[in-house]
Amino acid sequence: MKLFFYQGTLNEQLHIHTDECRYSGDIRGGEHPYPFELCSKAFSQQGSLITHQRIHTGEHPYACDVCNKAFNHRNSLIRHQNTHTGERPYLCDVCNKAFAQQSSLITHQRIHTGEHHYTCDVCNKAFSQRSHLVTHQHIHTGECPYTCGVCNKAFSQKSKLQTHQRIHSVECPHTCDVCNKVFTQHSSLITHQRIHTGERPYTCDVCNKAFSRNSNLIKHRRIHTGERPYTCDVCNKAFSQQSSLITHQRIHTGERPYACDVCNKAFSHNSNLITHHRIHTGERPYTCGVCNKAFSQKSKLITHQRVHNGGCPYTCDVCNKAFIRNSNLIKHQCIHTGERPYTCDMCNKAFSQQSSLITHQRIHTTERP
Repeated sequence: MKLFFYQGTLNEQLHIHTDECRYSGDIRGGEHPYPFELCSKAFSQQGSLITHQRIHTGEHPYACDVCNKAFNHRNSLIRHQNTHTGERPYLCDVCNKAFAQQSSLITHQRIHTGEHHYTCDVCNKAFSQRSHLVTHQHIHTGECPYTCGVCNKAFSQKSKLQTHQRIHSVECPHTCDVCNKVFTQHSSLITHQRIHTGERPYTCDVCNKAFSRNSNLIKHRRIHTGERPYTCDVCNKAFSQQSSLITHQRIHTGERPYACDVCNKAFSHNSNLITHHRIHTGERPYTCGVCNKAFSQKSKLITHQRVHNGGCPYTCDVCNKAFIRNSNLIKHQCIHTGERPYTCDMCNKAFSQQSSLITHQRIHTTERP
């Protein structure tokens, strides 16, 4: 029960409960003796009318004495001042977490109730907060409204921009006590430490595969659901990961952002640049456990290992001859089809294999092996 010291205060409160406002002459019960002519809105209290008028005048008479930020409502100022005092008067009755503003408490309580009022009109994914829906919709629109003032890199979320900006300020306050690696975010440090502990707290409820990061679990689940939320706006091809979409779009733009610092050859994938570098360094990190032969690419090692285990997975459907590599099968099938896809640009003679064309072209160049 709410108590009042003055009858006038009680009368004003009763006006609020009977109905606070009226729109365009539509009276929904209760007394509204204070109308506002500009927007036809009416109020039960004169104070509410005065406060409302500030929306039209732009007046902000309540200023914070700490940061000078101004507000048109006194209650808004009081809520704001909690950010300076650290006061958190709104307490969740389920988990006792405290908040500076009542609206934050209401939003938080949706975690316990499971309410998701805000639904994406593209993929029907639902969210408990409107801000989360707005951020999510950037996936579909490709919008990145938050731009770094130093390097012009754009982000879909303000929090990601703030984290990125620490790169320029060299602000890395969180240090790993095992390897001394530093991080701009405490959450990044916690995730990193799982490298040392081996912890994988995020488990797939379909196949029980575990991950050290929740983001990796979310991506993995798309294997089971078939979800592909990232769509190319040129050819409509869809992808399960945003990074795959970004890489794919380079097919249309011709962008090759990864350049070799030795020969300046450029690539659309960073992984291709890493593999290319091994031409210059001679690095062969993938070694066969049977004969110790080393390779610059993992795929070449896998192909080589079929020599030892007798694996020839690619079989000709005409003569049943089997091959270690699919490319060798394709070349072989030209024998049956009569196809000669390799043509000399000097005399138009055609060949079934590229190696035969290269050998033939020496006739024109007078090159002798």
